[in-house]
Amino acid sequence: MSRTVEPAAMEPALARRTFLKGLATAVTAPALLAACSSDDTSSDKTPAKGDPNAPADLSFWTWTTNIEKVVDIWNQKNPTQKVTVSRQAQGEDEITKVITAHRAGNAPDLIHAEYQALPVLITNGVAADLSSLAAEVKSAFTDGTWKLVSFGGKTYGIPQDVGPMMMYYREDLFTQYGLQVPKTWDDFAATARQVRQKAPNQYLATFSSGDPGWFAGLAEQAGANWWVNDGGTWTVSINDASTKKVAQFWGDLVNQGILSGKPMYTPEWNKAMSDGTLLAWPSAVWGAGVLEGVAPSTKGKWKMVPMPQWDAGTPATGYWGGSATAIWAKSPHRAPAEKFVKWLNTDPEALDGMISAGGIYPAATAGQSAPSLSKAPNMMPNQPAFFADAAEISKTARGFSWAPNVNVTYSNYSDIFAKAIQSKSDFGAAVDQLQTASVADLKKQGFQVKS
Repeated sequence: MSRTVEPAAMEPALARRTFLKGLATAVTAPALLAACSSDDTSSDKTPAKGDPNAPADLSFWTWTTNIEKVVDIWNQKNPTQKVTVSRQAQGEDEITKVITAHRAGNAPDLIHAEYQALPVLITNGVAADLSSLAAEVKSAFTDGTWKLVSFGGKTYGIPQDVGPMMMYYREDLFTQYGLQVPKTWDDFAATARQVRQKAPNQYLATFSSGDPGWFAGLAEQAGANWWVNDGGTWTVSINDASTKKVAQFWGDLVNQGILSGKPMYTPEWNKAMSDGTLLAWPSAVWGAGVLEGVAPSTKGKWKMVPMPQWDAGTPATGYWGGSATAIWAKSPHRAPAEKFVKWLNTDPEALDGMISAGGIYPAATAGQSAPSLSKAPNMMPNQPAFFADAAEISKTARGFSWAPNVNVTYSNYSDIFAKAIQSKSDFGAAVDQLQTASVADLKKQGFQVKS
């Protein structure tokens, strides 16, 4: 499996959609998150781990592209521990089906889940505590990545893929207008003003009310940590100083007409990315694949660089997208399942296979320099070191743990910020509204929230 990853496949499920509404109906809200576990996973109900080499037939619900090719490698090497892939659904639809199957006592042994979905699996007693396995594999991942699967001091999934954020810009247009690539957010604001002065019909970038995962990644970069669970009590900090700083920075520029406030992933946005109306895009490692799909005529005109920084002396970025592999808490094949999950997400052959066959950007640091990433994405022939540059950026990514009502938070984000953009109101106040709505929903669902 040596072919180079096709960049169009690099875009994870989260990139084109938000983690939204259908999931809420599946959640048993008042479940404990004391130590991030539910009473469904108490020791008298959880099967013993057993022998990792014992014969087993493992079921794996996933949507990863061509994952069967990677699983075939495992099955050939482990004929008595066969893994069978089932594509039940994708994203939140899959999680809803997993929870339903869990209640019926027939959930899959292995579960592919976006990071935002893990708290829902935990509070419903679906995801096993993998802390003992984590001790074996944690060194294969950055600390920022590990935060995405850690809750209340325990681990409930092993990272599979990540979406570290970086900035794409139109190199040809920057040259045409004599613009410097911004290294700090102050530089970014200055460059945005220059664009409006030199090309009044163009903008440096847009702020999207339709992409809460994008905004969460920007907040992560600034040092935010929206949710913390301590012994079953939640602290919610969506309107912390770091997030307020990000919101007010973008809000001021949008309200002054210096940046656009149009949403991403619309026909208008596609056209703007193609015709030069937008000169830059703070995005993620999979962004080159999106550009290939929406602006193919601009091939070779974009370059990727690290995100502008709040502190130039301490490089940082956030995540937009990614997923983990969890194990059903009641799996009768716990030990073999752990053996497979460790192999899938840390073994060099498995990582290279998931890149070349599935187009993922692996979470394991070793995978980020795999042979399949030796060639630049099709859209970026002018940047042969694209993935080497991305790997360096990925080392600086900050993550945070999520809450069991991310779907509600994300939905409210879209509504609140769309109104703020339309009314040209304060984005800092919009973050306060988001905080209030998220806390109210957690309390309504029966969770303890620290005031």
